Amino acid sequence: MTTTTSQADRVDTSATTRVGEVDSHLRVDSQTSDAGTALRLTDPTAGEGGLRRGGHLTSGPSPFLNVPVGLFASAIGVAALSLAWRLAQVRFGAPAWPSSVAAGAAVLVFLTTCGAYGAKAWAAPKAVREEFASPVLGSLFATIPISLLLLPIILAPAFPAVALVSWTIGTISMAAFAWLIVDRWMGTRQHIGHASPAWIVPVVGVLDVPLAMPSIGLQSLHGVMVAALAIGMFFAVPLFTLIFSRLLFEERLPDALQPSLLILVGPFAVGTSAYVATTGHTDLFAQALYGVTLFLLAVLIGRLRYVRRCCPFRLTWWAVSFPLASAASAALRVAIEYPGVLNDCVAAVLLLLSTAVIAWLGGRTLVGIARGELGRLAN
Repeated sequence: MTTTTSQADRVDTSATTRVGEVDSHLRVDSQTSDAGTALRLTDPTAGEGGLRRGGHLTSGPSPFLNVPVGLFASAIGVAALSLAWRLAQVRFGAPAWPSSVAAGAAVLVFLTTCGAYGAKAWAAPKAVREEFASPVLGSLFATIPISLLLLPIILAPAFPAVALVSWTIGTISMAAFAWLIVDRWMGTRQHIGHASPAWIVPVVGVLDVPLAMPSIGLQSLHGVMVAALAIGMFFAVPLFTLIFSRLLFEERLPDALQPSLLILVGPFAVGTSAYVATTGHTDLFAQALYGVTLFLLAVLIGRLRYVRRCCPFRLTWWAVSFPLASAASAALRVAIEYPGVLNDCVAAVLLLLSTAVIAWLGGRTLVGIARGELGRLAN
């Protein structure tokens, strides 16, 4: 009887230990939504033989599973660069070919990324749903409607009808997504550790609505321009404060996410251009937004100069492209309105810097894809 009781105690102790281990494992897994942890982008229904989709086993794992939604940042960065070079034609008499080349590249990158991410959505819908539900990565889905809002600027001269359709779809989807994200924030308790620069992306997306409207002849919808500007700037201030507070009092962002800090420049750089597009002139408020843009840019570029030493290249580095190009556009708008040596020098430096950075990012990404490193670069 004593032996039986001892054996039962040992079994109970062993079971308790296993339950504790499982509970500990679950607690670790529950933390995977933190800003420094990448989501699993593979379908859990996939086996060693390949990817299972709808009960059918494919011949092998799909390479598109490694395509993150944040890769759409490359399209908006290149599109913003095209706009900056177009403004450089007005101020400096720059040749037209840099803007045209960037415009063609932006359309190509957007269509390619749409195809790749669409393939991922078909092959692994659960991975896409997890990405969308993530408190960090979910905000990056705004890069899709942002692309549709920026492409009309470069498409309008040659394809006005396509530009109008793109802007319409982009505006409706951007408004719906912004509403969804704000509703999610207000309806579900958020954790300060999840607050990251990516949270600002939907706000920047709303500010992009007015940019293409003069190009496609929609100045009559001035109320839409004012509403987008007001909503974007209203939410930019508290979100910036919240993220800045997280950076001050919580653990630093992981090395791979350090380039995303430059997103903090976005609301002020894009806000400058959106305000000028809405009002038609560069007044004191636009200059104030531009001043904040330059200050934040100086601080963050100083911090990012060590990025290459602390972490290898990742696709998250594309987060720097749009803020840099937007800052160059803002500088060029100010230089056009207030020509002078200082304004011209700042605009020229930012234009060349954004061009060099985006060209390097594009080249490095293509090299990585050619080497089959997409999975590693996406993590």
